[in-house]
Amino acid sequence: MPSNQPTIVLASASKSRRRLLESAGLSPKIIVSNVDEETEFFNSMNPSDMVIALAITKAHTVREQIDFPAIIIGCDSTFEFDGMSLGKPGTPEIAIERAQRVRGNSGLLHTGHCIIDTLKDKEISDRVTTRVNFADLTDEEIIDYVATEEPLHVAGGFTLDGFSSPFIASIEGDYTNVVGISMPFLRKACAQLGYSWPQIKGMH
Repeated sequence: MPSNQPTIVLASASKSRRRLLESAGLSPKIIVSNVDEETEFFNSMNPSDMVIALAITKAHTVREQIDFPAIIIGCDSTFEFDGMSLGKPGTPEIAIERAQRVRGNSGLLHTGHCIIDTLKDKEISDRVTTRVNFADLTDEEIIDYVATEEPLHVAGGFTLDGFSSPFIASIEGDYTNVVGISMPFLRKACAQLGYSWPQIKGMH
């Protein structure tokens, strides 16, 4: 393997994002940025701008920590409902209240992406948005779902690839974006950086 071949680095602790990359044949190295997402600076932004700002901050934070050529993937997701950003609920009470608000309604799942190629000193950042339409959950279903603790630690308090999959009636847009990384966007960004998808899959 050429010594100057970049390594794919995922700047995230998200298991869902890692699974997405691995299921598409990539072998990412995980380096968590530990960026504080709950600062006044980020919270003052609208949801669609905030996810890009956080993705860029995460990717650049990891870039400063490494000394090898890499393609760094930084991401951040939030769920926009009624113009408000619904991040990770954190507590069962908030998760229940949010689920009661979104049931029978729809919102926008924004994922900000920042891809940095340290070898070429180039970066591409953008946001991908998918509309998520919820079924009309009963209170019993909501309480049972929150008891799994799954929604406490994910943007919007739901996942497409977990216990809440029966409660999402439909989506409009990219499925992988809702899970955490828009894989079509990643492929397109890598092509803009000059890499074919088979090359990306061959990076370790």
